[in-house]
Amino acid sequence: MTLQQLKYVIEVANRGSINEAAKRLFISQPSLSNAIRDLEEELDLAIFERSNKGISLSKEGIEFLSYARQVVEQAELLESRYLNAKPSPQHFSVSTQHYAFAVNAFVNLVRAYGQEEYDLALRETKTYEIIEDVKNLRSEIGILYLNEFNGKVINKLLKTANLQFNSLITAKPHIFISIKNPLAKQSIVTIDQLQDYPYLSFDQGEYNSFHFSEEILSTMMHKKSIRVNDRATLFNLLIGLNGYTISTGVLSADLNGNEIIPVPLDCEESIHVGWISHRNVSLSKLGAAYIQELKIALSC
Repeated sequence: MTLQQLKYVIEVANRGSINEAAKRLFISQPSLSNAIRDLEEELDLAIFERSNKGISLSKEGIEFLSYARQVVEQAELLESRYLNAKPSPQHFSVSTQHYAFAVNAFVNLVRAYGQEEYDLALRETKTYEIIEDVKNLRSEIGILYLNEFNGKVINKLLKTANLQFNSLITAKPHIFISIKNPLAKQSIVTIDQLQDYPYLSFDQGEYNSFHFSEEILSTMMHKKSIRVNDRATLFNLLIGLNGYTISTGVLSADLNGNEIIPVPLDCEESIHVGWISHRNVSLSKLGAAYIQELKIALSC
């Protein structure tokens, strides 16, 4: 087992593809495949599961990857300390539902800890994929919400994947609307008042179950409904169509401007936003710092 083989495993896990990893490592795909198979044979361990759909970490591979990351990180520290080399690029990845505060915290993290070189990833993605990313260590941290409706389903998935949910904030539901929306001047909005306005939500793709929705009250029927894939499109439609979406009420004027505002929704629901991580993997320096930035962003 060599340090280079460990780096290969980490890169394949990060990319979720042998071909993509080979391009990043500047080696041929067969050479990379052979190096990983040699390591698996030496350890008598199937690190990856291979299928027609691609490659993914096995249950044993997830545990192996956590140790491999620690070894490689320590080796890089030794190199930078004793070989008079420049600091190695920092690595960190987070997967999140479409929250402005998560982006704001990421920006502040990079400003505070960014070196001349870094390899970071911020994935605004679907709920099921957030869990899969953290489960397979593509992301160190995932950000999502729980409530009374989706809690049993999400918590069951987290338990099966050996992940834990850590609470950040409990918020009351708000609608996000344009400042030009007729409802913008109200101190609180009822569900009945929203019936004639387009309802905007984030599409969950293959796993478009009510339990994976990013918005509470996901089973409620709407006369006008539009699903989107990204936050910028959703905000444009909030303004252009006088639409609305339901969220936490936490916005960042620095990133999103002043055209969108939160208005409290008359509803008894609560939104428990938190971060998920592996139970048996300690947070990296950047991971711990990002959690602190999240707390700061949510306290503003």
